Amino acid sequence: MSWLRIWRSRLAAGVMCLLAASTAAARRPLTLATTDTVLTLSAGPTEPRVLSLACPAGALWRSAHPQQLVDKVLIDGKWEPVRWSLRSVEDNRAGGSISAVYESSQPRLRLDWEWQARARGGPVEHTIRITNLENRVVALPPQTSFTFNWEVPPSQQLRHLWIEKGAGAPTAEGTHEARLTDGYLWVRTSSTYARDGEPREPIPWMLVEETQARESGWYLGIEFSGRTRLSVSRRGGSLAGEAGLNPCPAPFFTLLPAGATFATPTIFLGAFSGGADGAGNVLRRWVAHVLLNPADLRNPSYPLLVSNSWGSGMEINEEKARRMIGDAAKLGLEMFHLDAGWFRDVGDWHSHPQKFPHGVASLADYAHSLGLKFGLWVDWTQAGASAEAGALSVHDPTIRDWLTRDVAADWKPEPFKGVTLDIGYPPAAAWCGRELERLVNDYHLDMLEHDGYLVAEGCVRSDHPHATCGDAPMGPEPWLEGSCSTDVSYHATRAYYEIYDELRRRHPGLLLEACNDGGRMVDFGTAAHTDYFSITDSYDPLSNRRAFYDASHVLPAPMLECYVERYPGANPAAFLYMLRSGMMGWCTLMQDTAAWDSEQHAAARRAFDLYKTRLRPLIRAADLYHIAPRPDSEHWDGVEYFATGTGQGVVYAFRGANPGENTHTYPLRGLRSDRRYALQFNDHTSPDREESGNDLMVPGLRVSLPRPLSSELIFIRELR
Repeated sequence: MSWLRIWRSRLAAGVMCLLAASTAAARRPLTLATTDTVLTLSAGPTEPRVLSLACPAGALWRSAHPQQLVDKVLIDGKWEPVRWSLRSVEDNRAGGSISAVYESSQPRLRLDWEWQARARGGPVEHTIRITNLENRVVALPPQTSFTFNWEVPPSQQLRHLWIEKGAGAPTAEGTHEARLTDGYLWVRTSSTYARDGEPREPIPWMLVEETQARESGWYLGIEFSGRTRLSVSRRGGSLAGEAGLNPCPAPFFTLLPAGATFATPTIFLGAFSGGADGAGNVLRRWVAHVLLNPADLRNPSYPLLVSNSWGSGMEINEEKARRMIGDAAKLGLEMFHLDAGWFRDVGDWHSHPQKFPHGVASLADYAHSLGLKFGLWVDWTQAGASAEAGALSVHDPTIRDWLTRDVAADWKPEPFKGVTLDIGYPPAAAWCGRELERLVNDYHLDMLEHDGYLVAEGCVRSDHPHATCGDAPMGPEPWLEGSCSTDVSYHATRAYYEIYDELRRRHPGLLLEACNDGGRMVDFGTAAHTDYFSITDSYDPLSNRRAFYDASHVLPAPMLECYVERYPGANPAAFLYMLRSGMMGWCTLMQDTAAWDSEQHAAARRAFDLYKTRLRPLIRAADLYHIAPRPDSEHWDGVEYFATGTGQGVVYAFRGANPGENTHTYPLRGLRSDRRYALQFNDHTSPDREESGNDLMVPGLRVSLPRPLSSELIFIRELR
């Protein structure tokens, strides 16, 4: 036997050993766990499986169904079947990860099935990556991020919970709960649009709870800002569903050039006990420590108190802005935010020479001289019709191909919306990156807000990275929609993340706000790339409290920005009711505070000082409990913060308009029944007192307010 034959024999034996090891790994269950979530997996010879999911203190969810993997691709106009074979398994539980590699020999593709636990507690994350090993383009049909099919006894009582985005204005329901009975079917899609007049889009997350005994269950979310879909259904002994990209309108494809990799939107999957607030407190901590910018957690002034120029609307000018900045400093606010109206024209993001003769940078410097940060509104993916140098113009032949569609020669933009760039097209993304860098540097920014239609969801171009639409897109821009819409959105979303990752790398102290027409881009992918959200585009006290009630089930309170508009009512109680309705998370004032009288200024200074010294530490670190029904304007509502480690907490109590409800009882959560607690009523609506934890939880904290549409803050301190 020649040396070459010996070498080949030994190599073949080595390969067989590796395959045997992979086969052995496939036979044994693989477990990935946090303190809250225990996930059991298996990597079979041709397909992986999720075998079970459990919380240590909760129910066990079992499954025998394989995960759904792409089984065919389109190459050179022909469908070719894909047959996956397991190649390797990496079980690195010490490092918090498990992955299995599958390959297809013809066509040549690689699939990485990855799970990881990035924190000690909370959910685990999952991503599928498909790499094209061919030397030609492969058209990939939908690959779902995650599918589930749990075995559930027909007698098991289940509840389904999902949360709407705040969008233009919160609806009357917002937080949806339903009995998950036989025949139940729920399918919802999410995007960055959430059009008014259509069924409201969800924050891409859902929860299922077993309600008979343990108040335990599981939740599932998508970390992506593009077009996604979630579903759940119950049939007999099966509870099934999926999470991933929205494949409609069909047929969906994404083009995979030679050597390229497609990654599904990452999902997170967690188990919980203790009801929806038990799940929420775990998930909010996880989002804060895994997705949120670490600089925010290190900054004791996060979240900020902000004055926003929208109190003057599009009529803002240098004189008004300087007056607002000066008053913001006197009130103890921490940032001035110059909103829309400062620029020459849509797509022409340079300061208006008549309205701002000394430029935006001079305003930023003035704010900085008074100890304020300075932020700026920009709708940076919108092209207009300006002929000025440096403008993003639809009539510039270089730029025209960057747009999602062509426009007529006489087309004019709206006051602050134009035609959307397809930032999934590299030249367009490169311009955006350069423009944002210029804005941050030239205008001395501490914060950048993006608004409008950032992520295109339809595009007529055939030379962009997304798949070409098989039919003509329907509807006017930005509502273009066709078979390529989800792929357009996929590439644009990835580009958005890359642009902001690079911007943050170059400017690590820069704050990033996601507005997107107010509350239309509230999702976990955006949470990983910005510092806070506008959660609704309505600014009245009821809308703010509704939007906060909803979003705070799943996202950290410091990220949830409420815009506070001028509220009718001259009495001090109505003034505090207005402020406090927007001060449960990030607070931005959408009014000209210089118009307040001296009494209101004094009350506001006290409220802002209280926020910075006592409320903000709880908003940042305490658990949050929804201790009253969702706000409806007529009845009482409120939330509780309580930090077990420090024994400190606060109740935000709001009385509705009903004249007959002077008193309400809030059943508190998170306390110890065997401890006593000191209660301090900030506005002295009741005498301060002490009560036992048991009495504060059952029946609860009794609060009286003599005036409808008023509020109170009740601080809680454990006596040790």
